[in-house]
Amino acid sequence: MARTNPLQFIQQTRAEVSKIVWPTRREVMLTTVMVFIMATLTAIFFALVDVLIRNGLQTILNVFG
Repeated sequence: MARTNPLQFIQQTRAEVSKIVWPTRREVMLTTVMVFIMATLTAIFFALVDVLIRNGLQTILNVFG
């Protein structure tokens, strides 16, 4: 593996950084809102699954206990 000197490294780094396409403020806000919505829906789903499993286990334990 060839080693580059520090000046070449900095030049190559700047060239790579200039290729980055940064998201717009609107895109960031939209994806942030989508993440919060999906996190909320996931939390509701797992809460409902938890309630169903708990009620099912309580029913089984009441029948056999």
